[in-house]
Amino acid sequence: MSLNKPPHEDSAMKLTATPLTRRRALAYSGAGLVALAAMTAPARANDEAETYVAAILEEANAFSDEDEPTRFAKIEILVDRHVDMRRVGRFVLGQYARRMTPAQETQYQPLFRRYATQVYQKVLSEYGGQKLEVTDSVVRSPRDIIVNSRIKDARPGERFAEVTFSWRVYVSRDGEMSVFDAAADGVWLAIEQRGQFTSIIANNGGGEAGVEALLADLREKVGA
Repeated sequence: MSLNKPPHEDSAMKLTATPLTRRRALAYSGAGLVALAAMTAPARANDEAETYVAAILEEANAFSDEDEPTRFAKIEILVDRHVDMRRVGRFVLGQYARRMTPAQETQYQPLFRRYATQVYQKVLSEYGGQKLEVTDSVVRSPRDIIVNSRIKDARPGERFAEVTFSWRVYVSRDGEMSVFDAAADGVWLAIEQRGQFTSIIANNGGGEAGVEALLADLREKVGA
């Protein structure tokens, strides 16, 4: 299958384009903030988080050469197992997460799961056939760790040879690990989504009306 401190909250992946094709346009929201955070990033690693991500990559590498439908199905299984969808889903809503009605949240969570899964499938398919391996990690806090990876055995000049694929690992209070976000060369998927989602809500009046507009947009994107 794919970071210094991303601009996420400590408490806590568009189907029309991939991270690489939108990298420059998103620099202000992803790479720029990540680069700024790097100046204060503590230079220490976390072996447990690296082992956790390495195991996910090993499983993903095993089916990287399979046909797209099979690969998509297996990516979905990995996403369900390792991505904390509820936490990510609320993060990308920003301040509007608290403005959803219970009925809206009941509709939103399954729609977001389908949307986010499709994003991971599209993103990871761009690098189909490439195998990733963990290179290092950065501990932002005991519960917030960035694990970096690169294309395994890549030769200089090859496509994606210089791309860093990063994973943000969230550690729960009981020590359980999950993937909170992913990035290619500093462009974070959840950060991109947060900008999209909050813009849709704000441009449609905010509050319940804005959330309804987002729900409609998600239904269109996932074909619901």
